[in-house]
Amino acid sequence: MTRFNQPLGGNDMPRFGGPATFMRLPAQATAEGLDAAFVGIPLDIGTSNRPGTRLGPRAIRDESRMIRPFNMATGAAPFEHLQVADIGDVAIDTFDLKTSCDIITAAYREILAHGTIPLTLGGDHTLTWPVLRAIRDRHGPVALVHVDAHADINDTMFGEKVAHGTPFRRAWEDGCLLNDRVVQIGLRGTGYAPDDFAWGRAQGWSIVTAEEIAGRDLRRLMEQVRALIGDAPCYLSFDIDSLAPGLANGTGTQEIGGLQDWQALQIVRGLAGVNLVGCDLVEVSPPFDTTGTTALTGANLLYEMLCVLPGVPQRPPAPLHGFDIG
Repeated sequence: MTRFNQPLGGNDMPRFGGPATFMRLPAQATAEGLDAAFVGIPLDIGTSNRPGTRLGPRAIRDESRMIRPFNMATGAAPFEHLQVADIGDVAIDTFDLKTSCDIITAAYREILAHGTIPLTLGGDHTLTWPVLRAIRDRHGPVALVHVDAHADINDTMFGEKVAHGTPFRRAWEDGCLLNDRVVQIGLRGTGYAPDDFAWGRAQGWSIVTAEEIAGRDLRRLMEQVRALIGDAPCYLSFDIDSLAPGLANGTGTQEIGGLQDWQALQIVRGLAGVNLVGCDLVEVSPPFDTTGTTALTGANLLYEMLCVLPGVPQRPPAPLHGFDIG
């Protein structure tokens, strides 16, 4: 019987020791033989405000050392059902963003050729466009769940077509998306004109602003999102700046009034049963993350993404009390 890789446990090695991989998993050079792989893209040359996301993958891996293999809330035990490893970082071109995008697409074509689902540690949001190009080449156009403070549908930034504010405009142009199955959640803040959010609606996308869901339980929303996506292949892109600044200070473009961390968990957990073919967690900037909380949150959300991948059963435990708290 095949033995699936397991994270290194805290009783075998102190949490502050062991390998510097995601959840202290085994490392591999390629995705061969893996059902899912954690992969870093240390990119920040697409940022427009505060830099530092090139250090995001390393910080996320470091803060993942406290995550244990069993999900107490959902009953998911991903390492009992999937072969998972950390395959390191994509060797981007530190000085050329457009060349880096081509490098990323080529790297993800190789990952996907093994039938592996990539879970990406970012890195700025530019990276989602080249990843989606590779996803399109493997799966065709996909549904998209995009969680973010910003729509990232600019045509240009500073006259450039490629930047962390343009990935979903470029993905749309490249035929990467099923337009009637695109959902953007958490958009908020100020803009230059109403078209900053309205452009996506004009393409047939569903836009859920932060104001619409402020303080709300999001399980009903996610039921509707699952119904919209149906059985289509789906990509999840989660920008950490979707969260309220007090929960995620370590990012480059903060906006007041964001999601709560428990809402973020409901969004990711709400995608259980969806045909996820890839996920990313982007825009963690360690230089501004003085307590490590932003990277810690990002690491836990990536683990939650692993827990809802196809092939991982959800077995929520029964309540341990006799109270009616509904």
